[in-house]
Amino acid sequence: MFTSLRRVTSGYDDASRARRVAEPPKQAGVERSAFQRDRARVLHSSALRRLAGKTQVVGPGVDDFPRTRLTHSLECAQVGRELGAALGADADLVDTACLAHDLGHPPFGHNGETALDEAAAACGGFEGNAQSFRLLTRLETKVIVDGRSAGLNLTRATLDAATKYPWTRTPGDQEKWGAYDDDADVFAWVREAAPERRQCLEAQVMDWSDDVAYSVHDLEDAVHAGHVNLHRLDHDAVVTRGASYTSADRGLLEESLRELEREDWWMGEYDGTASAQVALKRMTSELIARLCAAALGATVQRWGPGPLVRYGATFEVPERARAECALLKAITAYYVMDQETALVRQAGERELLLSLVDALQRRPEALDPAHRELHAAAGDDAGRTRAVVDQVAALTDVSARAWAARLC
Repeated sequence: MFTSLRRVTSGYDDASRARRVAEPPKQAGVERSAFQRDRARVLHSSALRRLAGKTQVVGPGVDDFPRTRLTHSLECAQVGRELGAALGADADLVDTACLAHDLGHPPFGHNGETALDEAAAACGGFEGNAQSFRLLTRLETKVIVDGRSAGLNLTRATLDAATKYPWTRTPGDQEKWGAYDDDADVFAWVREAAPERRQCLEAQVMDWSDDVAYSVHDLEDAVHAGHVNLHRLDHDAVVTRGASYTSADRGLLEESLRELEREDWWMGEYDGTASAQVALKRMTSELIARLCAAALGATVQRWGPGPLVRYGATFEVPERARAECALLKAITAYYVMDQETALVRQAGERELLLSLVDALQRRPEALDPAHRELHAAAGDDAGRTRAVVDQVAALTDVSARAWAARLC
């Protein structure tokens, strides 16, 4: 997809490769870099496996074609790995950040996030990105020190690259954040000497790879399911919805949509035949290449050919590319997620999760052993609520429904 792929052997110092808890050397075997070991730890984690049962746009099992959170994460990692390598960043490091970026998503996707944020109001709220950080540094068990889990004990650079919002929550602030106050100590270690509230280059690549992967693939899923006809778009509605995803002005959004529709690979009528499937795949490939090439070209033009790593450069995404990405998100949102049937379903899902949190707070003995242990060790009601929310967030869509049927 991209040119100038290379293997990185320098640019990351000892602080970047440091782990918070010292580990004994591995037994003799295949020599691996610190970042290759990080990737293996995330790839083998139970949190990553559970993403196979979590909603991307539609729930798992509704149809065989649509993405789940797991397949989205794998596709994000493929895009990010090649983009990072093309810039001279460590490919395994970017790959791992992409694999890890959605680990904290609860059942039912962003809709579940909304419900758990309400349920967790007394303990600082819930945020999927902060939950991902908590999983990597505490809830996933690989290393235990002084009786407390250090999570997967990943390197500083990998944890930093997986942090999309490098700050904790500010009271009254509605924006997203990357770590709970309860995890502030390890967060401070990760961000040691990093510029305040600034993503490292690898996190910026992960962030754009996520946007590209889900905007393009969610649209592909929507077209395949028959929800969207790309030759019969309501331009005004799409542009208006697109404005919620970007700061680009309306004129640029309108111009960008017209330009996309003029491309010979823009999908026509989709009827599920082999030729239609080929055409849909071609559009998907063209869109990913277009959005990635725009950012790669702009970054190299500003910073040179690299290698570009950590805080030595910023990842440049042109405004037009951001506008096009926003429009792709908007089409899926308007024709799928904003529809009345979806809104009714989402309301039921939120109610289910709130009821499940309430039931587990009254019956903590129903928690699984690891979360029951965290609940018992909590020193106050806020800590006990956090342990319950951790449990519910870990569930898949199917297991959340099963637990609710049993406990509520």
